[in-house]
Amino acid sequence: MSDRPLFTLSIDQNEHLPAGGREVHAILTVEASGPALQPAGSVEAAEVIIVDASGSMGGPKIAEARRAAQVAVETLRDGVHFAVVAGTHEAAKIYPSGRAGLARADAGTREQAARALRGLNAGGGTSIGAWLRLAAELLQDHPGAVRHAILLTDGQNNEDERVFAAALAHCAGRFVCDCRGVGTDWKPAELRRVAEALLGGSGFIRDPGDLADDFRAMVETTMGKAVAEVALRIWTPQHGRVKYLKQVSPALADLTGLRADVDALTGDYPTGAWGAETREYHLCVEIPPGAVGQEVRGAWVRLVVPDAGTGEPGGPGDILARGNVLARWTDDLALSTRVSPGVAHYTGQAELFELIQEGLGARAAGDLETATARLGRARELAEESGNTDTAKLLAKVVEVDPGTGTARLRRTVDRADEIALDTGSVRTARIKKEPGPGGRDAAS
Repeated sequence: MSDRPLFTLSIDQNEHLPAGGREVHAILTVEASGPALQPAGSVEAAEVIIVDASGSMGGPKIAEARRAAQVAVETLRDGVHFAVVAGTHEAAKIYPSGRAGLARADAGTREQAARALRGLNAGGGTSIGAWLRLAAELLQDHPGAVRHAILLTDGQNNEDERVFAAALAHCAGRFVCDCRGVGTDWKPAELRRVAEALLGGSGFIRDPGDLADDFRAMVETTMGKAVAEVALRIWTPQHGRVKYLKQVSPALADLTGLRADVDALTGDYPTGAWGAETREYHLCVEIPPGAVGQEVRGAWVRLVVPDAGTGEPGGPGDILARGNVLARWTDDLALSTRVSPGVAHYTGQAELFELIQEGLGARAAGDLETATARLGRARELAEESGNTDTAKLLAKVVEVDPGTGTARLRRTVDRADEIALDTGSVRTARIKKEPGPGGRDAAS
């Protein structure tokens, strides 16, 4: 009997392709409803809290960062391994002191960490890659644990692009990192890169006074994880390939480049640690075309714990769930042009993200005509798809003329509202089944 959560995998697709068609799309819904026997509290966990202590963090921000880090430490359950890192132009472990890697959380170590945090002051530059490398080093002695880091910054990375990219590549697969930006001088795209490479999330804290509650929530979520690592293992037929695999809910993230080959036809795509939750993925595969009437398996999807058995990525693994993505060629135009509700919905959510990014980029470049067109269309799409959170963020940047019904950029936009839209654009509206005509799925 398994000591892991119960995982289920469901697949939403239209398997019918036109004659000569090669591209197959499917939405993979993965749900973990456990844990079945083993509570999350009995799972080993290791946490590194990275606090930006650069010069720009002076004043209220560093004070609130100290308090938030202390709250995060207090939220750790007893026995969890942890460390606190101060990030400047270099990375320094401020707790535990000395050569010891991580401390074990208890009343005594929490108080010691609090004392170390009270001495944290701001000064220096920002080298995010160095901070992440230190976190990877500290976490490496806990390979079977739920390994997680929190990264807080208020500024732009000062490292050379090649140095930063190498750090992300080095840390990928070693731990999950959730990132937060505070203030208005950091770049959302930088933290989005970190979050995507390290399978975490990124977010904006408008008011430094809200840091403590946010840190508490992140740690509570991590403490609820019951499986340290799960991968989507995808097989494609000979001469086929995975064109892309993207997480589409609860937020957008491209997993395509994270593939670890198992064999010539199969690859593992990491998804990180899991608690009781649901995530959805958009899989697109290209396969050799077949004859009209022929049906083949376009992809075989398995959900695995990849390090089981050999301890190596791509090893045999424990299979948690499995399913088939099918392809059937037809000359019936009605069948081959039908788009499944899930694919249609999440394709629209990806388009919404792209429209927002293009619109904000055009606005920053002074191309107000393009910015208006893209952000105006984004607002329409957000409202049509039921993504009310993003629609509210867009309303602070683009408004609708009540007389003509056309979109126009607001004359003045608070920088914080622009950052909130940028960071919030990765969040998607989930599709759910509701009773209704035809039994079709509806966005929520």
